[in-house]
Amino acid sequence: MQGESVGVELDLPLLPEPLRTRALVRYQDRLLCGLEFVALTAEQRASIRVWAREARATAQKISHATSANTTDNDLSEPARETYSRVDQYAPDIALPNWPRVWWLVGVLIAFCAAGMWWWRWNRVWRDLEFGVQSSPVKTGESHRQHVPAEVMQKLLVHRVEPVYPPEAREQRLEGTIALDIVIGRDGSVESVHALNGPDVLARAAMDALRWWKFEPYRVNGKPTPVETTVAVEFKR
Repeated sequence: MQGESVGVELDLPLLPEPLRTRALVRYQDRLLCGLEFVALTAEQRASIRVWAREARATAQKISHATSANTTDNDLSEPARETYSRVDQYAPDIALPNWPRVWWLVGVLIAFCAAGMWWWRWNRVWRDLEFGVQSSPVKTGESHRQHVPAEVMQKLLVHRVEPVYPPEAREQRLEGTIALDIVIGRDGSVESVHALNGPDVLARAAMDALRWWKFEPYRVNGKPTPVETTVAVEFKR
């Protein structure tokens, strides 16, 4: 366990007897342990240094022998012993299977990408549903017909002339005010919007057009709301 003091015995090749000492466990992860030796004597340190030099030289001999296809008979007795120990414990210290590791990494990346795609698709779908629910279609607006002014003039059955505002007369304002109007199925004016002109004249024109009445505009025999343009002239 981490922080525990343990006894360690190292059976090192090239040393006449096992090396025994004490160590503190600094970290522990599955089969891996990080040890801090706390009771190494000067003799033990010297033995480790001697073993390290011998092990390094033996490893180089093994490397040269392996690259030259050298048999075990060409190695010295210590080298054969070290080689046999390395061969014996090689399965326990084998390097990771990199193809398998990369395959697992690829699967993880694909899984993350699929999750991100699903999240974005689901979010877009929710936004679309929310937009449809929060934006109801106004009755009749989607079927509104744009009709020329001259056509609607023929269907006008009641007209109210605008009152020339006194303030406009004092300012000697005159001209033609164009207005965009929406006519309902029953022929009444539902909305008026001035497109030009002074505000005082535009307000007077809109006040008059709200009282206008038209015959219903029909499409295939059915009354249909329409949008058209009306011009009102003011003269002094």
